Amino acid sequence: MTHLTITPSILYVGTPVALLTTDNGDGTYNLAPMSSAWALGDTVVLGLGVEGQTGNNLRERPELVINYPSPESWKAVEALASLTGREPVPAEKRERFRFERDKFGAAGLTPVPAELVAPPRVAECPLQFEARVVKVDAEGNFLTVHARVLRVHADERIVVPGTSYVDPDAWSPLVYNFRHYFGLGEQLGESFRTETPTAGSPVVRVPRR
Repeated sequence: MTHLTITPSILYVGTPVALLTTDNGDGTYNLAPMSSAWALGDTVVLGLGVEGQTGNNLRERPELVINYPSPESWKAVEALASLTGREPVPAEKRERFRFERDKFGAAGLTPVPAELVAPPRVAECPLQFEARVVKVDAEGNFLTVHARVLRVHADERIVVPGTSYVDPDAWSPLVYNFRHYFGLGEQLGESFRTETPTAGSPVVRVPRR
C-alpha cells in the first residue's frame, strides 16, 4: 500500500444520507438531504450549513424528524439536492440552487404525521427518528446541532421479529461516498455536485472499489 498526501475538497468518506424535516413556521415543512450525522447514545449530532433553511428552522423551532432513506430512494434524494427552502436564496447558493417550497412534491415523497413533534415523517424512509434539539453551536459557516431522539419508527421488514433490533441483513442505508451514492454494494448514481462524474449515464453501475 502506497499512500499519497492529498488535499480533497470534501471529506465525505462514506456516511449515511438523512432527510431532515423541520417546521418553516408558516404551516409548511422543509425537507432537506444531508450526510453529516452521527449518533451518541440517544443523541444524533448533525452538521448543517449556517445559512440553510434547516438550520434557521431549528434555531427557532427545535423539533425535527431524521429520516433515513434506503438505496432505492437515491433519485428522490438527488431531486432535493439542488433545492433550498430559503427565500431569497443565499448568495453563495444562487448559481447552483433554486428555491422550492414544496420539497415533498418535488421529490415525489409522502409526508405522514409524527407522534411527538410537529414536522412530518417521510413515509418512504424505512427508519425515522423523531427528535428535539438540545444544543446548537455555530462556528464559521456551519452549525453543530445536538438532537435528542424521542421516538424511533422502523419498517417492520427491517426489524428482528419480537424485538426492537434493526436487522442489519435487512437494512441497507443510502451512503454518500465522496458525492456518489451507494448502498452496501454497487454504485447507484452520483450527486450533481460530484467532481468525479461517471462516464455516460449517471445510472451506470460501477463496481465498488
